[in-house]
Amino acid sequence: EVEVHPDWAPNGAARFKELLEADFYTGTSFFRVVKNFIVQFGIHPRPDISARWTNRTIPDDPVLKSNDRGLVSFASSGLRSRNTQLFVNLNRNVNLDGMGFAPFGVVVGDGMTVVDRIFAGYGEAPQQARILAEGAMYLEQNFPKLSYVRRVRI
Repeated sequence: EVEVHPDWAPNGAARFKELLEADFYTGTSFFRVVKNFIVQFGIHPRPDISARWTNRTIPDDPVLKSNDRGLVSFASSGLRSRNTQLFVNLNRNVNLDGMGFAPFGVVVGDGMTVVDRIFAGYGEAPQQARILAEGAMYLEQNFPKLSYVRRVRI
């Protein structure tokens, strides 16, 4: 469960809500797991659905909250590049603050116990470009032990 804080990052919080309402995250894989750093997800298993969101970026939010353990931020590759990919901080990652990663939510309850159990054996091996192009087929054939988002709700 993620508790959203629009006051921390209003653009990120609004996009997260939009993606939840579109049921975007159901079936997505936790494709990048770097121990003691982050768990990343947010590429849809169907390439046609991912493609609809690729260029729908959101404005950057100022970093008002540090990337502490359990906080959720949008991944990005530079300015104005946030679209669907998220990460959960597994540790206190203050180095991400200066890079512009603005947390918008926090994993609550026993959620971090679940996050800590996400399969980490593939590290950063799954290639994002191939996930975007080939979707679930690429992941299922090459990374059968990945963990997935089962369902989302608001």
